[in-house]
Amino acid sequence: MLAKTLYRPIAPEDVPLVSALHDRVFGPGRFARTAYRIREQMEAGSWASRFCRLAAAEDHLVAALRMSEVTIGGKPGAVLLGPLVVAPEHANQGHGRALIREALDAAKAGGVRIVILVGDESYYGRVGFKRVPPGAITMPGPVDPARVLAVELADGALADYSGLVAGR
Repeated sequence: MLAKTLYRPIAPEDVPLVSALHDRVFGPGRFARTAYRIREQMEAGSWASRFCRLAAAEDHLVAALRMSEVTIGGKPGAVLLGPLVVAPEHANQGHGRALIREALDAAKAGGVRIVILVGDESYYGRVGFKRVPPGAITMPGPVDPARVLAVELADGALADYSGLVAGR
């Protein structure tokens, strides 16, 4: 019998468990990614924003999604999605998409206008993400422009944002 999965916001006490899942799935190479450079700019203690989510079943972590509040070209109202991590034994069961949908709903309710990420359009397109026009939104490090994706939570938001992504 499958255990029921609980989806909820990440609490400060969850951070060590989420970090351990990141270590297990992504390894130390994750720190070289551009998204981590953005997060390094954030204040200490701001690891878990109000939009971060996790999935848990019984006594173990199934998946987690980090959402970091950022500025784009100095303008607030944006969030950087990622990393999304799913325990390998729970992969391909819909947990990642469920966390993304829940986090996007929370972000929209929280007044966020746009969510960006660096990832595969084939996966994230299923939850509404589309390619950003090349050069419109830039990252503080090397990124394939075809992998910069966004979803508008407010009509026309993408047209209102351009420039460098920075941590808040």
